[in-house]
This record gives sequence, C-alpha cells and structure tokens, in this order.
Amino acid sequence: MSIDSTPEFRDARLSADVRAESLLREMTIEEKCAQLTCAWPWRLIDADGSDAEGADEFLKGPPGHVAAVAADDPVRVARMTGAIQRQYVTRTRLGIPALIHQEALNGLMTGGHMVFPTATGLAATFSPDLVGGMADLIRRQMRRLGYGQALSPVMDVALDPRWGRVHETYGEDPYLCAAFSVAYTRGLQGDSLTEGVIATAKHFLGYGLPSGGVNLSAYEGGSRRTRDLFAYPFEAAIQLAGLKSVMNSYSDVDGVPAGASREVLTELLRDTLGFEGFVSSDYDTIKQIVTRQRVAADAAEAARMAISAGLDVELPVPFAYGEALVGEVRSGRLDEQAVDICVLRVLRAKFELGLFENPYPQEHIDITAVGEEGRELSAELARRSVVLVENDGILPLARGLDVAVIGPHADAAWLQFPTYAYPAWRDAVRAAERGGMMNMVGAEPAKTAWNDSLFTTDDSDTFARRNYGARPLHEEIAEFAGTVLTEQGTTLTQPLDDEAIERAVGVARRCGVVVLALGGASLWFNGERTEGEGSDSADIALPEVQTRLVEAVAATGTPFVVVLFQGRAYTLPEAVHRARAIVVAPYGGPFGPKSVAEVLFGAVNPSGRLPYSIPRHTGQIPVHHHQKSGTGYRNPLPPGTDTLYLDTPGTPLYTFGHGLSYTDFGLGDLECGRETDTEGSVRISAVVTNTGRVHGATVLQLYVRVNTTGVTRPAQQLAGFCRVDLAAGESRRVTFDLAAAQLGYTNLAREFAVEPAQVDFFLGFDADDRRIEGAFELVGEKRVLTSAQRSFLSEAVAEHV
Repeated sequence: MSIDSTPEFRDARLSADVRAESLLREMTIEEKCAQLTCAWPWRLIDADGSDAEGADEFLKGPPGHVAAVAADDPVRVARMTGAIQRQYVTRTRLGIPALIHQEALNGLMTGGHMVFPTATGLAATFSPDLVGGMADLIRRQMRRLGYGQALSPVMDVALDPRWGRVHETYGEDPYLCAAFSVAYTRGLQGDSLTEGVIATAKHFLGYGLPSGGVNLSAYEGGSRRTRDLFAYPFEAAIQLAGLKSVMNSYSDVDGVPAGASREVLTELLRDTLGFEGFVSSDYDTIKQIVTRQRVAADAAEAARMAISAGLDVELPVPFAYGEALVGEVRSGRLDEQAVDICVLRVLRAKFELGLFENPYPQEHIDITAVGEEGRELSAELARRSVVLVENDGILPLARGLDVAVIGPHADAAWLQFPTYAYPAWRDAVRAAERGGMMNMVGAEPAKTAWNDSLFTTDDSDTFARRNYGARPLHEEIAEFAGTVLTEQGTTLTQPLDDEAIERAVGVARRCGVVVLALGGASLWFNGERTEGEGSDSADIALPEVQTRLVEAVAATGTPFVVVLFQGRAYTLPEAVHRARAIVVAPYGGPFGPKSVAEVLFGAVNPSGRLPYSIPRHTGQIPVHHHQKSGTGYRNPLPPGTDTLYLDTPGTPLYTFGHGLSYTDFGLGDLECGRETDTEGSVRISAVVTNTGRVHGATVLQLYVRVNTTGVTRPAQQLAGFCRVDLAAGESRRVTFDLAAAQLGYTNLAREFAVEPAQVDFFLGFDADDRRIEGAFELVGEKRVLTSAQRSFLSEAVAEHV
C-alpha cells in the first residue's frame, strides 16, 4: 500500500488558511524571515533571463517578493518573470513562488500597455464604473505577464495642493476617493483572487496632508479626523471590495512613524477597520525609521518596532527584515510568533492567488493586440476628464478657424505621461544612466547593462509617439482648424531666448484666436517639472514666466482661450482671467491633447468636474469644500468686512465638483422622505432636465450636513453623485438611496455612531450649487457601528421621466 508523500500545502482542495499553516510548519526561521523581504530582479536574472551572477547563493534564502520587472517589450517581461518563477519553483527547497509586484496607478507600468489619465483626471470623470473597467483590464494584463500584486491605487485624500503627489490621488473628497478606490479594487482583484491581482492601498494614513505640503512630512491630525476622513476610502475598500494589501505612509501619525505604529497598523487598520490582508512597506520605510525619523538606533531595533506594529513585508530590499530579523529571533529579543503571523498573511495571499498551481506568465503574447487593449477606454476617460471652468460663449470654436497654439504644452505630448506612467519611469531611469538625478525613495541605481538591453534609444517624444500614438495639442487642433501656427514662447518655468515671446506674439496677431497651452508637469526627480514625487511647491501659482507669456498675448487683443494641463490646483494670475474661456485638463495620457481639441471645437461636449477646489491664493490652503463648520471659509465674515481675508475672499476660485457644458441643465421636482430611523435609509430624488439645444452630460451631486451635538462636523459632506447623460430636452429622475449608517461619525464618547439629528441636504451641480435644499430627521436610538455595519456609498439611479 503506497502512502502519498505530497506535502499538505500542495493540496489545492484545502483552504488557503490550512495550506499556509501547513507550509509554515515546514519552514526554518531563515525561510520565514526571507518571505517578508523583497529583491530587485537583477539580483536573480540578467536581462536575457539567464542567471545573474551569484543567483545560486541568492536562491538559498529567496525573498518572498520581487520588485518592478519592466521593459519596453511585454514579451521580454513575461520571459523574465517566468525565469524568476522557474528559479523559485524548481531550485529552492520548498518551491514557494515569488510574489512579483509592479505599479499600476493609471495603467500597468511596463512597456506595450495602455496609459490612462492620471488619477485626478480619472476622478474628474465622476465615472467610477469606467475606472473599474480600467482596473479589470490591468488585472488581465498583469496576470498575463506574471505579476501578482499592484502597488496601487492611491487612496490618500489630498487636501494640500503644495504636495507634489496630488495628481496620484482621486482628489480632496473622501466620498469621491472611496467610490473610485472601491471600483479600482474590485476591478483589479476580480471576483476570485485566483484570477485577480492584489490591490495595495496607499498610503496609510494621512499622507495627503503632510506638514507644509512637503512629501514624507508628518501628518498632524486627531483621532476623529484620522478615522472619519482619511481612513474613509481605505475602510470602504476593505469592507466593500475585500482589499488584500495596504501600504504604510512615510509620515509620522501622532508623533510615531506610521510604519512603526501599532496604533495605526494594528489597532486602527485591523482591529477597527477589519483589514485581514498584509501590509507592504513603502520603499525603504524601515530604513527611514532609523536614518530620517531617527526613532530607532539601528536595523535590529527598527525590525522589532515595525514587525510588532504590524508591518508584514519590507520593500524593496531588506534593511531590517531578513537576516537582521533572524538575529532578533535567535537572540530572544523577538518572539518567533510575531514573524509567523506576518508570514502566514503572505503565504495565504500566495495560495489565494493560485501561485502554487499557476506561477508562470502566459506563454504566448500578441504584442499588437496588447498595445490596442484599452485604447477606446483611455480615450473616453480622457474626454470625460476635461473640465470647462469658464466660457463667455467663445467655445466651441468654429471649425476652419485660423488658430495660434502657444505655450509650453503646445508641442509636448510626452508631458501627458506623469510619474507612475511607464514613459515617465523609463525617462527617469535613462536620465539616471546619463548621470542625472534619480533619488526616488528606495530606488537603487539600475544597472546600465540591464536597462540598455530592455529599453530602446528613443527619446521621450519619439517614444510617446511611436508606442502610444500620442500627438501634441497643436497637431490635434489642426484636425479641426484651418491654419495652425505654433510657438512655445517659454518653457514651463524658464524663459527661452529673448525673441521667444516676441515670436509668440507675432503668431497670435496673425490668427483669429489663440489657444494658450499652459500648466505644469510631473516627472520623476528629473527634468523640468512643477509636480511629482518629491517635487513640492511653496507657492502653487502658475509659474511667473508663463504669466508673462499670457500678458504678452493678451496685449495683442486677439481673443484667447487658456488650457491648463495640471494634476493639482494652480492659482491663476489676473491675465488668465482675461481669457474668453478656461479649460482644465489632467495629464491625460496618449489621448489627452486629442480630448482637449475635441472639446475646444465641440466634437465633445465637456462633462468633467473638478475633483479638487482651486484657491485664489496659496495663503488660503486648505480650501477643501468639506471644511468643518466654523473653520476656514465656513466661518462668518468678520464685523464690518465683505471678505474673510483683508486682501481676498475666503472662498475658492473654483469649487469642488465645478464644470460647465455647452448645454444647460435644470433641476426640480424634489421628493424626499421626512424621516428615517438610525437603522433605516431615506430616498432623495429630483428631476434633471437638459434645457439646452445639444446633447450633454452632467453630474448631480448630493451634499448633507448632519446636525449632531458635541463634536464639530463638516459644514457639508458629499453623500452621493450620479452622472446623467441627456439629449436636448430630455429629463431623468435621479434617486439617491442614503442609508443612515453612512452618516456615522466619532462622537463625543469616541464611539463611531449614527445619532438622531436633523440632516440638511442640497442637490446641485457643484459643491456651492444649492439650487434645491431640504431636510429630514434621523430618529430613534443612537446606533454604535462596527466597520462591517457601516454604509459607505449611497445608491443612485437615473430613470426616464
């Protein structure tokens, strides 16, 4: 009689938990600690897939994770991930597959795959369903190439536009961030993780409000604000989408680095919010606990602090985990059970992904087909992301008009690809090889030989054109205009030669209208930029050199339209307000300039909405719409004044949710229940009508004010939205089903509860549009809520009238 000697952890019929426990029992302390570390791919393989020097020795203690395999050619990527997995499966003692990760904020960050608008552009669409479709495509692409984890999405609520990473977020509103975070997580992880990719929510917690707007800086916020505001998108994704991984913030939270804070990573994240996945460190987090924040004396102490806090995995290379962690266990300074808890979380994820049954990438990849995937979706998201903020009737422009396209974005298609898009990452790596700055946190200088064989020699512009079909704004406008003349006039932040503005003025005088293509750029520690990781600004004003260009063009008397390409708010000089129309567009990927041209000439009716408020002056920051009652511009005016500040109004220049159309919309016929108890829900509805002459889409927005006592609450909160597409003259009734459990907060007793109160609400088309107002009563007993009992997103339905 034969006895099956197959280890229990190899039995796919068993649950992931049982298999993980079984495998853990087989592991040495060295193997356990290695599972909590990561390696750069070139430590394992050369670019051709053969063993790297020292690979045999490295595979004696293989890290559980591998970072950022990327190349211009997706076939090469698949060969490399496959080679790595063959090493792990066939040449290590237990054959545990690696978990290979990559960035995927707005498209899979490797060559040959579609790029979508940056995250604030996605948020401007108010179309989480389309972003869910984008994430579903990314899921299939990542599985095809052998990736199991995406270090995306960014769920930070961004309240300070000085911070250079705003464009990676879904904006200033926690509800909007939650809606997109849930959609992305569901799309990426899929119905079953055996066909999904692990989503990693970044950056827990408070990272979108760093002190002084400076990246990495401390987050200063009390426990109520932390839970009720900044944790909202994370908690929604945990409860509604089964979020599998979280990445810590670099910031201090209440004086303790997030990566070493048990209060943040265990008591809040796990015990309160119900998270059951694993925590991935942001790159070099534990090293920074020693070298930057200086709360630990050495790697050993940092290791004990981090693992005791609940930080499961150290990325991208071991500083404190791995051998240092082994030493702490063997010395008795750390209980091995603390390591076991983290290892079980990682192993469970690998079993849930099906890596033990299917560790390898797809064998055949059709490069042409892959390159076409998502083109229509990217184009549609770009169209919906364009926001018309001012228009005196000059737009849409008449076709055949002679147009001067002037400014730093007139001929700069590559600037549509910001940080965390593959072209920007590729450009940064090539810049480092040329001796430029590349101090991205945690990134060691890539091997020149490795990159030379994986990247073509194309420059930024050529690469964007050749691989994505991207064209600059002046070329896209030429599809609609008569004669098109173009001049750069200035760079983003610096003047060109003495005659550059004069040449721009000359072409402005020769044309019937000027399109001024202004704004910023997000690059990765290299090149001229105004935004990006580690690229923060003390002053968020449009660069002064661009202001001089606008003033010179305005002085010609030729009508002009301003297009602002940006990932975060810029304050605008007086000269910009002389424009006949102002358009705000994100870094839109390959179809960014095309979508702007389509809007300018009426081929597309704009429907984008601002996902952040735009202040009048840097000194107003923060100026988000959900400021608390009695705070910021939610204060009454001082006696005898007509503005909040002596020198400017306190209100934003353009509020959250603002966006114009080439048609008009009416709103009426409010219906609302008079009351609901604290376990019930209320329906609020109104009829939206396209009162204009052309087809268009708008976004109906529901805002509430909950009048509880004892704790100051936001003057208003976004509680729902619905994008409505209407033909001229068409009407639809939009109904919001709002659960009382969505209106909870941390009360005076520090319970998270929904309490009896009057709830005021308004419906409108932006955060200041109170065209329909009402109220209902929350009645009954106070209801204390667990995270699982909360409601996060209202249901919205639009029906024909």
